[in-house]
Amino acid sequence: MAKKSLFDLGGLVYSTEVGRTCPVCRQAIADCVCHVPKRPAGDGIVRVSRETKGRAGKGVTLVKGVPLDDDALIALGKKLKATCGSGGTVKEGVIEVQGDHVDKIMAALVAQGFTVKRAGG
Repeated sequence: MAKKSLFDLGGLVYSTEVGRTCPVCRQAIADCVCHVPKRPAGDGIVRVSRETKGRAGKGVTLVKGVPLDDDALIALGKKLKATCGSGGTVKEGVIEVQGDHVDKIMAALVAQGFTVKRAGG
């Protein structure tokens, strides 16, 4: 088995000047264009579910499959959080709203013209 060099392992991962770097082009992650993760194209149906896994028993409402870009997704997440009067976040194309607000979120999404399904029972 041949010994691998640091370059073969991906090289620089973090720099104190720019933070995390892309192992392919060696640019800052914010400036990298070669390694931009793309969300898979969905089927056009927005799925709303409730989940507690990995959250110490706290319920979170998840909204998946929204066919919007990142900026519009963040704006939609902000509207949904305001509708529910709750906190939350947008991570990797999934809107998370704290608490069990499946019915409120489904009604708000249908009012905005999305095709919505309840997922996960």
